[in-house]
Amino acid sequence: MSQAICNLIAQELNVRTEQVTAAVNLIDDGNTVPFIARYRKEVTGGLDDTQLRNLDSRLSYLRELDDRRQTILKSIQEQGKLTAELEAEITQADSKTRLEDLYLPYKPKRRTKGQIAIEAGLEPLADKLWNEPQTEPESEAAQYVDADKGIADIKAALDGARAIVMERIAEDANLLEKIRQHLTRNAELVARVVDGKQQEGEKFKDYFEHNEALSKVPSHRALAMLRGRNEGFLTLAMNADPAQEEGARQSYCETIISDHYGISLSSAPADAWRKQVISWAWRIKVSMHMETELMGAMKERGEIEAIEVFATNLKDLLMAAPAGPRATLGLDPGLRTGSKIAVVDSTGKVLATETIYPHPPQKQYDKSAQIVDALVRKYNVDLIAIGNGTASRETDSFVADLIKRGNLKVQKIMVSEAGASVYSASELAANEFPNLDVSLRGAVSIARRLQDPLAELVKIDPKSIGVGQYQHDVSQSMLAKRLDAVVEDCVNAVGVDVNTASPALLTRVAGLSSTIAQNIVDYRDENGRFEARTTLKKVARLGPKAFEQCAGFLRIMDGKNPLDSSSVHPEAYPVVKAIAEKNQKDVKALIGDTQFLRGLHAVDYTDENFGVPTVTDIIKELDKPGRDPRPEFKTATFADGVNSVSDLEPGMVLEGVVSNVANFGAFVDIGVHQDGLVHISALTDRYVSDPREVVKAGDIVKVKVMEVDVQRKRIGLSMRLNDEPGQDNRSQRSSAPRGQQRPQQGGQRRREEPSNGNSAMGGAFAAAFAKAKR
Repeated sequence: MSQAICNLIAQELNVRTEQVTAAVNLIDDGNTVPFIARYRKEVTGGLDDTQLRNLDSRLSYLRELDDRRQTILKSIQEQGKLTAELEAEITQADSKTRLEDLYLPYKPKRRTKGQIAIEAGLEPLADKLWNEPQTEPESEAAQYVDADKGIADIKAALDGARAIVMERIAEDANLLEKIRQHLTRNAELVARVVDGKQQEGEKFKDYFEHNEALSKVPSHRALAMLRGRNEGFLTLAMNADPAQEEGARQSYCETIISDHYGISLSSAPADAWRKQVISWAWRIKVSMHMETELMGAMKERGEIEAIEVFATNLKDLLMAAPAGPRATLGLDPGLRTGSKIAVVDSTGKVLATETIYPHPPQKQYDKSAQIVDALVRKYNVDLIAIGNGTASRETDSFVADLIKRGNLKVQKIMVSEAGASVYSASELAANEFPNLDVSLRGAVSIARRLQDPLAELVKIDPKSIGVGQYQHDVSQSMLAKRLDAVVEDCVNAVGVDVNTASPALLTRVAGLSSTIAQNIVDYRDENGRFEARTTLKKVARLGPKAFEQCAGFLRIMDGKNPLDSSSVHPEAYPVVKAIAEKNQKDVKALIGDTQFLRGLHAVDYTDENFGVPTVTDIIKELDKPGRDPRPEFKTATFADGVNSVSDLEPGMVLEGVVSNVANFGAFVDIGVHQDGLVHISALTDRYVSDPREVVKAGDIVKVKVMEVDVQRKRIGLSMRLNDEPGQDNRSQRSSAPRGQQRPQQGGQRRREEPSNGNSAMGGAFAAAFAKAKR
């Protein structure tokens, strides 16, 4: 069965079976995805980290499916009911849904009405009425009346026979699949407001009377409606027959049941009974089962998509440009409790902390300015990182004035403080700064995340960073697993300086557990900096396997071996030595010699262990050792005098930072404490199906204010700077290619509901774009 799994995954990923088999063997041997993707390209045929993550996820699912298959086969075998035909069907089942459908008739359950009726001897009556429509129900049922068996009268006999057939229908796997396919194509999700909850549940008003194809509900709308139901404001139901006129007496699914069993209903004596059986089986059993299943599938699709949105945004945030090793002053703004200050040196070491009160109610403006000025001069501060929370714009203005008055050579940057408070109160922060007040730890985090976002953000639970879409409505275990994979991939893509890294950062390196990471730091504290990668082998519990996995991702700057600062794995050092010897050069002289390296042919240095892909990577790495894949550091400049939503006016063109990307558009921080929404249709002149084709979290963009709703704190923005507020801009829009138009669900384009406190555009703006799209 394992080979069958590899064959299926290979087909799904569109790669060779040998590649999948090799990757599975490596994973089963305890190798990590980053290690396999980077250092085992010959073995896997060059599968990248994304393919390997998908492979690993699918492998887990299919193995769980196979384990469940064996459990079911064993259960049915023990019941003595496993036929060759049933075994073949179970063996061929390719999903958990299909497998459970086949198991339904044999699944141990509480005694049902159908089972009780069978025990009372009513199965022959059920068979005859179902298969021989000329049978007269009452007279036939009269023969089965037996008070001792619990069959008091003819009605009881007919009810028992009906229960037997209804259960057979509800447990017919092939019939359920036919109905499932029909509903998947045609069923609608119907959302309605709970009577009397209109005002209280106003935030869900887009779904007070909403119909939409069940199989096509986008992730954000699905999760929004499910949240509305969970909070008691909406009811959700499945309409199996949206094409039928209201009040139709029979569902098309009843026709599917009749056709499946070859039943043609007319005026035969048993037909009224048979029609009732079919109708009740559909309405009481099958429809409820299908509604639960299909809405569950909708939720699962929504969760998967929302998790991917979060994962993509998190990756963009973690891989944001670092300001680098520069002395930085972190400022965590506040009003009543003051603004917290922490100065860190180029390595992130805390040099000084302070609390200032430049804003009301204390208004110690001049004193606060003197304190900041003195700190900047004393510690040669290059950057001032200002948290973007409460009082951030007031603090930004304060710092701007301070820089101007003091003629300071320092740059101020607004920094997202998402998760800073979570970190401040964490056990990790307490261990890192045992003598530092909780409120000041946040300022340290803000300063450090400007220097190196990745190194600092790994200390925070990814779910607390707040770049998700309905993150609290999805499976938290699935979310955590996916986000952990993203963090691991980002950390290993950048590499880690083993002599400066925190335990939290080291924990994310391939092959290292939290215990080994702490042991590395302890060893470093006791013995001084690591001078060579081989010294890592002396760290407690860091055995040969862990060393193999982590060594290539750990950097030792200015160590004994120049290759230790690169991503060349120690196992491949002989390849570099061979290149040097063959060309009569010193290894150190090879590094950075672009002209020489570009003249090399990888194939000339391959052997039985290292093929062309690995040697090619080695040559690239020698050209730019320790190359950081993150972009160049840039900052956005917020407009002076625009500090709150009330300062905005339609038509303003502002610079901002993309804070979050959802399926329906991008949220942009323009410095007013409330992110504005650029709807997907306002991102660019051309048609796009995914906002990530245009922007990603952390991008600096210019936007035009299209609409401002001060009361609801909603800001509509456009990256199409030629758009005019309140104007129908259809003439300026590029039409989507034929066949790519967005489907109009439920008869109209609904305004999507954003999450995490971010606001969507106001109603008029949404309506304008809905009109334009149509």
